[in-house]
Amino acid sequence: MPALNVPVIDLQPYFAGTPEGKAAVARAVGDACRDIGFLVITSHQIPAVLVERVAKASQQFFALPLAEKRKVDRPRIDAVRGFSAVGEEGLSYSLEAVAPPDLKESFSIGPSNVPDDEYHRGEAAGPHFEPNSWPEGIPDFRAAYTEYFDAMSGLARSLMRIFALALALPEKFFDDKIDEHISMLRVLSYPPQREAPLPGQMRAGAHSDYGSLTIVLPDGPGLQVFNKAGQWVDVPMVPGSFVVNIADLMMQWTNDTWVSTLHRVANPPLDDAARNTRRQSLVFFHQPNYDAMVECLPSCLAPGEKPRYAPISSGDHLKSKFVKQTTLGGTATA
Repeated sequence: MPALNVPVIDLQPYFAGTPEGKAAVARAVGDACRDIGFLVITSHQIPAVLVERVAKASQQFFALPLAEKRKVDRPRIDAVRGFSAVGEEGLSYSLEAVAPPDLKESFSIGPSNVPDDEYHRGEAAGPHFEPNSWPEGIPDFRAAYTEYFDAMSGLARSLMRIFALALALPEKFFDDKIDEHISMLRVLSYPPQREAPLPGQMRAGAHSDYGSLTIVLPDGPGLQVFNKAGQWVDVPMVPGSFVVNIADLMMQWTNDTWVSTLHRVANPPLDDAARNTRRQSLVFFHQPNYDAMVECLPSCLAPGEKPRYAPISSGDHLKSKFVKQTTLGGTATA
């Protein structure tokens, strides 16, 4: 029977580097990815002081007047950069599900120090290496975000190596598919709810993520996962940990052997004092290189079985999903 709750996995044996430790972590991670698609990781090697810097800078940004935040608005509907205000996105639309807009605002960045060459700036790159926008007047904001993005990139590479071991592949199988990744660091802010939400309205509507994996640091409860028994279950809050979930492209790579699980950020109960508290999550959406082709892995295809998905590039998949999210089900008009 599959696990119905999110497990907590200590990564220290993997980072210790012994074959036995790596194998043990890979087995545990593989079981979690197959059963529920979520796990909580400890011993991840990300300094707590860096997390605190990003959290503090983000709190200062979201406390600004709306007009100030608007100065770094998202530049285009297909560009995952800058500020997005409350009600301007609906995650459920990425799955073609209609619901009121999400009760969150966000600030997003992508890779920094991008080379000025054809691969990164040419037509094929599309919006994936769009320059970042930075608010002014917040000490350490740019430095903290940039350092955190780089730290998350390193952790994601380690997780992808663990995934490879769990899938009976060479440990560095995914390395050349993520060495120019188009990931996004997005800090989500959930304002106090002083009015009752609309029917079906959530802080973040039910959705699956788009790329290979997501690394999340919530600062409070509310993140819920839809398990294989059809239940919404809370993700455990473990001090000093991160929440990791696999996303759509990893599910396609594994031919549905692993699950990209529906999840949401639920509203606080009407009688909960937390309704009057602003919440925040640091979210790193790891996305392979835009030209990485995602197709069924040989180790995930049984004899006589056919792939369930047509090959797709990472970049095309991300763009199609994000446009639905930011236009509430519409399409890009260029």
